[in-house]
Amino acid sequence: MNKNIKVIIGIIITAVMSWVVVMANIGDTMVDKKTDDSEIMQKDTGSTVEDIAMKGDEIMKNEEASMVDKGMEKGEAAMVAGTYEAYTMEKVARAETGDVVLFFYASWCPSCRGLSSDIESNVSLIPQGVSILKVDYDKEIELKKKYGVTTQHTLVQVDKDGNLIKKWSGSPKLSSLVSEIK
Repeated sequence: MNKNIKVIIGIIITAVMSWVVVMANIGDTMVDKKTDDSEIMQKDTGSTVEDIAMKGDEIMKNEEASMVDKGMEKGEAAMVAGTYEAYTMEKVARAETGDVVLFFYASWCPSCRGLSSDIESNVSLIPQGVSILKVDYDKEIELKKKYGVTTQHTLVQVDKDGNLIKKWSGSPKLSSLVSEIK
């Protein structure tokens, strides 16, 4: 083998080995950083991550108890803040006091997944009284016929009796969906 080729192979092997060592050190630093963050949280709050999670659970239980004291069901409380949830026929009646939008969603549809992800990430931005109901495009055949839905990612605003108010397709984000509501 030529001497120059041996030198080049040696340099390449040295570079690869150096890269492996650097990456291993970066990984160790990241683990140490996570540990440091947990220690800082514990120093600042006097709580571990597990303590904070337990406090969150306790707050949720207290809020549920408060709703029961006020005579409210979970669904009613969610209605006040705006919701994104699975479709059931009974939930359409919410349109009596707010807006109900049916989102014909298919798990295999990229634009459906994009809108669903944006809604889930921004659920707190759903206006008060708005319920977005996720309808399974592949299973709800009769519902598709009723509203003339021929493509996934179709949105249908309905009244309390399930009558069509407005139908549109392609809202890529929650904000554009909300802007379409009459």
